[in-house]
Amino acid sequence: MKIAIIGTGNLGKSIAKGLITNNAITTLYLTKRNLNDIQEFEGYKNVLLTTDNIEAVKHSDILIFAIQPRHFEQILNDVKPHLNENHVLISTITGYVIPKIETQIGSDQFIIRAMPNTAIAVGKSMTCLCSNEKGKKRIQIAEAIFNRLGHTLAIPESQMQAATVVCASGIAFWMRLIRATTQAAIQLGFDAKEAQELAMYTSEGAANLLITNGDHPEEEIDRVTTPKGCTITGLNHMEHKGLSSSLIQGMVASFDKINNIKKEQT
Repeated sequence: MKIAIIGTGNLGKSIAKGLITNNAITTLYLTKRNLNDIQEFEGYKNVLLTTDNIEAVKHSDILIFAIQPRHFEQILNDVKPHLNENHVLISTITGYVIPKIETQIGSDQFIIRAMPNTAIAVGKSMTCLCSNEKGKKRIQIAEAIFNRLGHTLAIPESQMQAATVVCASGIAFWMRLIRATTQAAIQLGFDAKEAQELAMYTSEGAANLLITNGDHPEEEIDRVTTPKGCTITGLNHMEHKGLSSSLIQGMVASFDKINNIKKEQT
């Protein structure tokens, strides 16, 4: 694949590392105003560094935009004359909706939005994808790219706001749960390093059980709980204190906030 990453900041670097590690490129153009920031990619075979977005567009088929929202409109205007019928545009810009992109470059382009989360840095992102009507014919290309960096799910654009809460903000929610588990483990007698290690790997194991077995969480819970046992006692105490309710209410509040921000911007 001939790929260009327009704006190789933290997210762009993570995508680039995943593509290079998995040998997923024919050529890879990385653009950045200051090339000193991406010198770590200098010397990789078929990886080219440039400050010229138009050069990168001309020599690539797949364009991944990983820039700040305030720069996106101008960059789209700059590259528009150099787009052809083969280009696939993948935007990672939060809140920049497909109809707005179409008004700038036309609906006859393959346009895809990708919303990864910060776990992309370690190849474990939950990335949500959506596209315009024409982009549906190329959504598999985006899936192939981001599946090398975690897991993907194609959804309607109308669900991207909710996906931001569940997946992007969700990283912070899970971090807080892991931190709370760590604090409890310290109170139970482990030192801080041991406590975090126990919390991290138990959390990873729980997620992988669901991923591997395809079970509902309650099925895995049933395998751990015994009548009058310590696990069900702990679970019930947490529920009495509002564990599930607090998490749900927090996520709904986050969703309400993101919708209010969107209204203020329109």
